[in-house]
Amino acid sequence: MTDFIAIDGPAGSGKSSVSKAVARRLGFGYLDTGAAYRALAWHVLDRGADTDDAESVRLAASEFPVRLGLDPDDRAVLVGDSDVTDAIREPRVSGAVSGVARVPEVREQVNRLFRALVAEAPYPAVVVEGRDITTVVAPDAPVRILLTAAPEVRAARRAGELAGENAQAVAEALHKRDASDSAVVDFLNAADGVEVVDSTALDFPQTIDAVLAVIERLRGAHRG
Repeated sequence: MTDFIAIDGPAGSGKSSVSKAVARRLGFGYLDTGAAYRALAWHVLDRGADTDDAESVRLAASEFPVRLGLDPDDRAVLVGDSDVTDAIREPRVSGAVSGVARVPEVREQVNRLFRALVAEAPYPAVVVEGRDITTVVAPDAPVRILLTAAPEVRAARRAGELAGENAQAVAEALHKRDASDSAVVDFLNAADGVEVVDSTALDFPQTIDAVLAVIERLRGAHRG
């Protein structure tokens, strides 16, 4: 049976880049759950619907032919025959994701998709990162990690990723996203049994090593 390696964390915590690096190092699959919500937001917008209208989102989700790969080096995302890998990173989609993700029925449907992808994965484990992975998607996973960092550090990292963007605007957008998403899921506080990796004072390689250490310890304990 394929193991869940569940990693939660807020925007700018490094969970995507760290999770991909960890998956490569261990030969595991990698699932970016945020890409699924971005793809759904793109799908709703492509249909000309309003992502702030719950009924429109539910209708789009009921006809949502998304395909997500689990190879950490092949991050293609398709909706039907459309390759939306780059399109889902556009600002208009980023601004619409929270509206899509806050619909409870849609979250339940997408969570079932995530569980099915992991269950059918040709890997010994899949590193699954996003929001509420450790508490809702895979609360019984043998490894559950909350990867976090101080807000100002997360904002600086996100600004560094978005070359040419105004740092203050990026910080404000990140805090707004945190506030919006925290109304749906608690991704800033670790649930019981969830290990916290705080990367505030860690560089990228150190953060990878810290996450690898937790995975090795918890998977060993789970087998034992």
